Formats: sequence, C-alpha cells, structure tokens
Amino acid sequence: MNFKTPIALQSIAKKYDCILKGDSDAVALGINEIHRVNKGDITFVDVEKYFSKALNSEATIIIINEDITCPEGKTLLIHDKPFDVYEKIINDHFTHLPLTKIPTQYNYHPSTIIEDNVVIAPNVIIGKNCYIQSNTYIGQDTIIGDHVTIQANCSIGTDAFYFKKENNQYKKWTSAGNVIIEDWVDLGSGCTINRGVSSPTCIGHGSKLDCQVHIGHGVIIGKNCLLAAQVGIAGKSILEDNVVLYGQVGVAQNIKIGKEAVILAKSGVSKSLEGGKVYFGYPAIEAKEKYRELATLRQMGKNFVRK
Repeated sequence: MNFKTPIALQSIAKKYDCILKGDSDAVALGINEIHRVNKGDITFVDVEKYFSKALNSEATIIIINEDITCPEGKTLLIHDKPFDVYEKIINDHFTHLPLTKIPTQYNYHPSTIIEDNVVIAPNVIIGKNCYIQSNTYIGQDTIIGDHVTIQANCSIGTDAFYFKKENNQYKKWTSAGNVIIEDWVDLGSGCTINRGVSSPTCIGHGSKLDCQVHIGHGVIIGKNCLLAAQVGIAGKSILEDNVVLYGQVGVAQNIKIGKEAVILAKSGVSKSLEGGKVYFGYPAIEAKEKYRELATLRQMGKNFVRK
C-alpha cells in the first residue's frame, strides 16, 4: 500500500512511540508485507529467525522488536509489538468504505453489462465490454479491465484469510490491498478472489478460471493461465504465464509455479515448481516420475504373498 504523500519517519516514530534508529530524516513512501516490499516501504518483523530476511529486503524501514545494529541504507523503528504498529499505520491510512443500497462511487464503461443484484462497493473501476452476472459481489477498490466476463455468484475483493495468533486468540489483519483483473479474463460461477493484505491480488491478461475457484490474498496469476474447477491457491503464491491447473489442484502459500507448467487433477503443490513440465500427485512431482512410483507400488503389491 502506497501512502498518498511521503511521511516523515520522525512523525511516525513519535506517533506510535517507536525508537528511531538510522536516518532520522528519511521518509516512508508506503507500507507492505515482506514479500511485496519496494524501496521506501515500511515492513515489520517480530521473530528473530526472520530478521535477516527483513533487513536484507527492499524495504527501507523495518519495524522491529529488538535494538540491533542498523544496516546501511535502512532505518529501524524499534517497538515491543511491531505487528501492532504495522496495523495502526495501515488503519490510519486505509479507509474502509462500507456498501450502501445504491452505490454511486464506482465507474464503468457504458458498453459493460451489469445484471440485476450485482453489488458493487465504492471506488471500483470496470472497463469496456464486460459482462457481470447476477448476485456477484465486487469489493472496494477493485479494478476490472476490458472484455472481462464474470459469471453469477462470484465474490471479488473479499477480506484476506489472514490472522496473527496472540494470547491464544487469532487477531485479524486489515485487508488494505485490492484486486486487479486484467483484460480478457473469464471467471466461472462461484469464484472467490480475496483482496491483498497490503498489495493487490492480480489475475493476468487472458486467464480463465472455471467455477468455484478460490484465489487467496496477494496471489499473482500471470497471462493466459487456465484454472479448472475447485482449484485453490493460498496467499502470496505466484503463477507465471501459461500455467495450467486441472480440477481440484491445491497450491500452498508463498510459492511460485514456473511458466507453462501443467499440474494434473487432484495434485497438491507444496513447494515451488519449475516451468515447462507436467506434475502430478501429492506432493506434486514430475508426472512421469510419479507414474513410475505408482507402477512400482502396484508391482510390489502383486509380489507380496501373505503367509
């Protein structure tokens, strides 16, 4: 999430009771989770084993819970509860705009067809020659390109399923990201696409999603991908261009599937996979290797003699 204008770190440190260490004249341009940070961003870390990842990321400002040596080119905001500071900053700069019965704060091209009972939140942009069917929900700040078809009962821009456990309870993160659907995308009936926590969830140009596909927060789907029914992709994962996922494939969080990979039906992807190959099984491995494993198991079964 980018700030509307740069914010001086001295004012942030004072407002949120942080100790500032590093460049006291620095400014923050935005705030993001560690996987999507850019130069000038604030991020946070509160677990020691992830300190190195945060400090070596593109983020310029790190909210951290230990007084450590500040690396060159970085600024630290030291606080006992970095997550709480992160959440407060997000909520101070993101405004949730609840739905009204007659939404007026969205823009769509006159060539677009929007059927009855479509619910559209404020600040939505919809391009030309789109077709949005009944009982679809489109959440705040969603951007939809041209020639997009969204079939009935889709939910786009719903909150991220993202919680932090504190004191044996789950505390919900604010979903301040949005959803971007590029040109020529088709969504089947009953798809759900979560908004990002601090950055967009993106569906790339020409990609096609079958019915009842679930896309988690911050997922990036490349161009011309094909996702069959009941596929589920967990948060922050990336599909490069021309990836095909057959029915009921499950993809774990924060992994990457390379360009032109094919994942066969009912497979479970638990780690990043190279492009240009066909995968099957759980955990998904190259299909030809999995078939050899299955053939070996069948043969072992035939050779087993019960005494």
